[in-house]
Amino acid sequence: MAAIDLEHLAKYTGGEKALDAEILRLFDGQIAGMVTELNGLIATGDAKRWREIAHTIKGAARGVGAFGMGEAAAKAEPVNPADGTQAQAALQKLEQEAQTVRAFIEQYLAA
Repeated sequence: MAAIDLEHLAKYTGGEKALDAEILRLFDGQIAGMVTELNGLIATGDAKRWREIAHTIKGAARGVGAFGMGEAAAKAEPVNPADGTQAQAALQKLEQEAQTVRAFIEQYLAA
């Protein structure tokens, strides 16, 4: 399965490659910052902000068809960042998905 379901994305973009590319560029930039912020929240233990960011990632990922990343965010959402071990595991899975999605987007944009 591809990191991003382009058929799902095409439901919103009509399959227009330029629009797909623009949405994927925006998504990629947005997600990178949010994953970085989640990492910082492990140190502060701000559970409310953690849930907000994970929820936002979940919705954005599902919206563009990055269902693996959406699932990782859904699993991370209820985690308490003060529980360092659990939070690190959730973040690691999310980061792996983000790398997979980023590689897909780079390849898509280069084509």
